[in-house]
Amino acid sequence: MDRPWPAMWSIVLGFFMILVDTTIVTVALPRMQEDLGTSLNSLIWVTSAYLLAYAVPLLITGRLGDRFGMKNLYLIGLVTFTAASLWCGLSGSVEMLIVARVVQGLGAGMMTPQTMSMITRMFPPAQRAQAMSIWGATAGLATLVGPIAGGLLVDGPGWTWIFFVNIPVGIVALVLAVRNVPRFSRRSHGFDWIGVVLSAVGLFLLVFGVQEGNVYDWGTITSNLQIGSWSTGIPVTVPALIIAGIVVMIAFVLWQAVNPREPLVPLSLFRDRNFSVANIAIAMMGATVLTLAFPITLYFQQVHGLSPTGAALMTTPMAVLSGVLAPVVGRLINRVNPRWLAVGGFASIAVGLVWLRALMEPDTSRLLLLLPFLLLGLGNALIWGPLSMTATRNLPPRMAGAGSGVYNETRQIGSVLGSAAIASIMSSNIASQIAAVSPGGAAPAGGAGEAAQTGVLPAVLHAPFATAMGDSLLLPIALAVAGMLASLVIGRPVDRGAWSEN
Repeated sequence: MDRPWPAMWSIVLGFFMILVDTTIVTVALPRMQEDLGTSLNSLIWVTSAYLLAYAVPLLITGRLGDRFGMKNLYLIGLVTFTAASLWCGLSGSVEMLIVARVVQGLGAGMMTPQTMSMITRMFPPAQRAQAMSIWGATAGLATLVGPIAGGLLVDGPGWTWIFFVNIPVGIVALVLAVRNVPRFSRRSHGFDWIGVVLSAVGLFLLVFGVQEGNVYDWGTITSNLQIGSWSTGIPVTVPALIIAGIVVMIAFVLWQAVNPREPLVPLSLFRDRNFSVANIAIAMMGATVLTLAFPITLYFQQVHGLSPTGAALMTTPMAVLSGVLAPVVGRLINRVNPRWLAVGGFASIAVGLVWLRALMEPDTSRLLLLLPFLLLGLGNALIWGPLSMTATRNLPPRMAGAGSGVYNETRQIGSVLGSAAIASIMSSNIASQIAAVSPGGAAPAGGAGEAAQTGVLPAVLHAPFATAMGDSLLLPIALAVAGMLASLVIGRPVDRGAWSEN
């Protein structure tokens, strides 16, 4: 292609917009809770529903792009996402908002695999590393910019504008994509609808079980399973849902192995060690980014009394440093073993979170609290580009659609399970910490989720709430360490460029 860069930046704009929406809601949660009159756990579903709807179609939309045209599917997804953003902003209840977010996630799921596949097709190998690094850095930067943009909009025109702002951006992205993005040759593919159903059901059962577990005290959800007027008389418990989700996902993998036609996930992809390792690492990164955002945002708003904008701006060093370093990392990918870039990135994030957790006290200086975010920004810049390049570097062109779909799917699975897990962990930590300072050792009426009400908490609750949020950071710390260990296994790529270290 003669002019790939204008097409690249046109794609990046739409990709940036849909990824901002994975975290932009986080900073608006207290205000949304007040306006919609709902619980914190219900509001977590505003994020989880988007992530789940985003994740489920990724495996098949990569194939759909190969068959019906990557540009066509990208444009359809962009229109769907933009229209659903209007619906989100107009929603008057949390239930309607969740439904609109599902549609928004479906649009995002159509777009994402096409971006990665189109970049692979547009750029020659010599330029592909830099282009893929920009794509990866866009993913990382978007998840950091989301809370900042959300804070400014919530404190300005209101939380509905975290969705309305997508409309002009979506229109501009649509015009640029129509004008600059070329059309690519198509490839015929079969569609594994059994695989689609199994993956969707398995993911939903896992996410619902993990996120809602604390609400039902990890016990019985209903006394019996009812479908219309028919009842099984069998109790439905949280552990049963999680186990069922795992069983269904195992069945999905087995079906992929024995499917006589074209499977949804060609298991041959995982014969490439770098592809397999990059998928594990990016799942850890997706989960890390989501799980650190919730407790940090609530700590700044509830304990330090910051506005949504103020809480979001506390993360500015992370976003700025990540954006500044992304082009530098892009130039290093062909000269430095990406293993060490990714390992250094995860280590930086883990150390930054350990440092931040140690500082999360009610009276800690806000200036001091800014310092760990420099390490988080450094880590973020070192991870996204090297991992995305590692995942795609050895794949043949005929596997580009399937490979990009699987890679983005694992990232989203990490994000959605991380979102569900952090909701449960925060709720449990709040309950135990608040109960410790309440008369008789009992948590306040209304449950753990209601302890984090809008506005500043009473001074007596600042310390236990800060401890609860700090303890919640143990999850992203563990995820970052797991990502670091996975990245250590990254091996030599086929087209390793200038670096030769094994």
